[in-house]
Amino acid sequence: MFDKILIANRGEIALRVQRACRELGIKTVVVHSEADKDAKYVKLADESVCIGPAASAQSYLNVPAIISAAEVTDAQAIHPGYGFLSENADFAERVESSGFVFIGPRAETIRLMGDKVSAKDAMKAAGVPCVPGSEGALPDDPKEIVKIARAIGYPVIIKAAGGGGGRGMRVVHTEAALINAVQMTRSEAQNAFGNPVVYMEKYLENPRHVEIQVLADQHGNAVYLGERDCSMQRRHQKVIEEAPAPHIPPRLIARIGDRCAEACKKIGYRGAGTFEFLYENGEFYFIEMNTRVQVEHPVTEAITGIDIVQEQIRVAYGEKLRFRQRDITFRGHAIECRINAEDPFTFVPCPGKITFYHPPGGPGIRVDSHIYHGYTVPPHYDSMVAKVIAYGDTREQAIRRMRIALSEMGIEGIKTNIPLHQELMQDARFVEGGTSIHYLEQKLADKGEVKK
Repeated sequence: MFDKILIANRGEIALRVQRACRELGIKTVVVHSEADKDAKYVKLADESVCIGPAASAQSYLNVPAIISAAEVTDAQAIHPGYGFLSENADFAERVESSGFVFIGPRAETIRLMGDKVSAKDAMKAAGVPCVPGSEGALPDDPKEIVKIARAIGYPVIIKAAGGGGGRGMRVVHTEAALINAVQMTRSEAQNAFGNPVVYMEKYLENPRHVEIQVLADQHGNAVYLGERDCSMQRRHQKVIEEAPAPHIPPRLIARIGDRCAEACKKIGYRGAGTFEFLYENGEFYFIEMNTRVQVEHPVTEAITGIDIVQEQIRVAYGEKLRFRQRDITFRGHAIECRINAEDPFTFVPCPGKITFYHPPGGPGIRVDSHIYHGYTVPPHYDSMVAKVIAYGDTREQAIRRMRIALSEMGIEGIKTNIPLHQELMQDARFVEGGTSIHYLEQKLADKGEVKK
């Protein structure tokens, strides 16, 4: 096994990876910005290296600084966490060419799945169902674009091939608005991602967001670890995730899960990854693959008993998967609430010093967080400060436990979205299960808390 791993990230995921390493007996090197010098994971690391000022571009996205930190500390591998450089193929390539192991897929796989057009083509070839849409990138000829849209049927959505995080997409309901929407999305895509290529898909009216977690090694083995429902979201950002997805027959999950595992084998995938789908009327439609560990991985760990981060590390070291599909069992239900430092209803970020912190506990409760009493939440990064995971034998028990956990959780000095989560845990539609990706935004709009 590796002797030392460098963690190229921050926040709760840096602490999560650090804990996995410590359990495996691996020393850790943490890189950090000047703003994060007092972070818990920095204090707990075997070694830490400051790689730049607060701004991400000068620290967590500073590839030469990260590589240099690995060199001076004699780290053998680099774990990118999620966000930042985790799905940057050039970074993965640079890590490997510098003599380190990148704990994730190969660079060529990241490139393949990072471009939504090539990813969709690869999935079609592997037998994974995709949303009806254009065959690859949209042509320049407006007449051809109109013809494609008519064949798909309105409404359609124009998406940037290099987009992500809810950016670079535009819904079109009428033919009159089509060409202008394509041109605007191309311009946005060029400015935001350096790639003007766009494609078109059928816009599903009320789908759910359901994803399949996979693990694969470099010896041709791949498994799926069940599904997660991430439909409770705002502006394409997930708020609550759960596993398994309510009211979807297990036989459908098994069928799509098997296809995802087979797709991993066909594209030579290595490590942890997630196939994201829209689910509507009993059908799954592939939208993208995340070639990294995801924020919501703890709910899958809860129902499978598998430590996904440790498996990432084992696979990167060259080990074979320690289990086959028939060895994986799913038990109980888990729900995750993302706790953000923000106003619970206007969603304005609220950085600042935490004057009181009390995490919840009790049966089935897990808290992944890097914060502590006296910690200052910096204004430079994502506002998530904690994840609360509630596990129960049934979904009903998981919800009850989450309600208790949220009532016990205390964070003072800053505003958080805990009140929103408390409200959602009492929401009749959420309790029933199976809401669409539009439910939360519509609920907030109906209350007049966000603009329609």
